[in-house]
Amino acid sequence: MNSMDLGRTLRELREADGKEAKAVARSAAMSPSKLSKIENGRLAPSVIDVERILSALDMPAEVKARLTEAARMVATEVTAWRIYRRTGLHKHQEEIRAIEARTSLLRVFQASCIPGLLQSPEYVRAVQRNSELTEDALEKMIGARMRRQEVLYDRQRTFHFLITESVLRWELIRPPMMAAQLEKLVTMSRMPNIAIGVVPQSAPKEDLPTCSFVMFDNRLVIVEIPHSEITTSDPRDVEQYMRKFDGFEHLALTGDVMRSMVESIRDDFLCEQETS
Repeated sequence: MNSMDLGRTLRELREADGKEAKAVARSAAMSPSKLSKIENGRLAPSVIDVERILSALDMPAEVKARLTEAARMVATEVTAWRIYRRTGLHKHQEEIRAIEARTSLLRVFQASCIPGLLQSPEYVRAVQRNSELTEDALEKMIGARMRRQEVLYDRQRTFHFLITESVLRWELIRPPMMAAQLEKLVTMSRMPNIAIGVVPQSAPKEDLPTCSFVMFDNRLVIVEIPHSEITTSDPRDVEQYMRKFDGFEHLALTGDVMRSMVESIRDDFLCEQETS
């Protein structure tokens, strides 16, 4: 199946379901023009695009599995960050938000920065400081990131975050802001549907962190590398990341022990501010 066949199939499913293109595009968090290009074979859809469209059409699991696999075969699954910056990082945030809204269990492993769903506005700004965004684009990005965090308060969804200790100690923003960021982690960790684990530097490791990644249930993984974002729904790839996540989760500090560590690092930042 090529991109034209895939687009035609998606259009036929939409028409058979009796739904207007505008309604499906809105539900799938994409523009009507983008959906039109996909349906007419002028744009190869990503795995994320196909999943959002099929979810908007409420297609059965077997149809989703077949067509997302087809998308995996025909779409380029590596998207450079410069492309997202060109089209609008805030738009990509809305795309991810649409996927998160349809995810029951979200697992995040971060070895480079605080997970996006747990970042403070100041931290988001610092992460993007070298991205050459205009001030307007940056503010849109921060707003979209903050809207994404609303999903954390949906008690029907579960979130597991794994963060390496080095991330907590990396002074990306001024000490008082870092202290506030870490306090946010402690606060969010007390929510019943959120589990935060910290992989301590002192723990013996049997694996390398290699990259940060997000798992959406057991169906989709998004991997972050410096120049690109990689999306995969291949069951073999998903299983590989699941094993990596489970291995680090086994080492992680959680609950009160984790909070005690984070609070200690927070206090170090506060002391640094007082003595500077």
